Amino acid sequence: MSEQKRAPETGGDASENGVNAGVNEATAEAEALATADQEIGGDFAAEKQRLEAEIASLKDKFLRAFAEAENIRRRAEKEVVDAKTYGIASFARDVLNVADDLARALGTVDEEAKATADGAVKGLLEGLELTERGLVKALEKHGIRKIEPKGEKFDPNLHQAMFEVPDPSVPSGTVVQVVQSGYVIGERVLRPAMVGVARGGPKAEATSGKDKEAGAA
Repeated sequence: MSEQKRAPETGGDASENGVNAGVNEATAEAEALATADQEIGGDFAAEKQRLEAEIASLKDKFLRAFAEAENIRRRAEKEVVDAKTYGIASFARDVLNVADDLARALGTVDEEAKATADGAVKGLLEGLELTERGLVKALEKHGIRKIEPKGEKFDPNLHQAMFEVPDPSVPSGTVVQVVQSGYVIGERVLRPAMVGVARGGPKAEATSGKDKEAGAA
């Protein structure tokens, strides 16, 4: 009995090769898609980071511009207030000369002479005193206050020492005589008070802000 020749089995190999090729192609496509996704994701992240940095920069510039505008507004408001408060400083100094003349005129008449004055002299003295009081009120209306330092501790910010007076009965550094009244306008010194300061007495005690508040209370 003759042997039957077996035909080569090529059909199975072809099918397997086809499957492998399909798998490889699908794998390649998947890898390509994954790579594309990664590239797109990387581009998106980079763009997002760029936009966030731009937003932060714009926000910083806006805040700086807003702060600068606010500072300009506050400076303008302060300049307006200062102009209203201190704009009359030069005029006020000239008016103080009139106040000084009135004070000197009244200072030439002692209390006894005022008490015994009658008729026109008495009317003149009362008119001068009334004028002085009216002038002081007019100055106060415009923020100009008179400094009355007699009996107070010498303050170089408000007073100008003209001489020293030996007086052991009061603490050293106490204002015991006022040669010329001083004035302040708002928070500034318009003219310091010219004063005589005591020396030879006990050292003046420093008064704290709390002590002043307690005394005022």
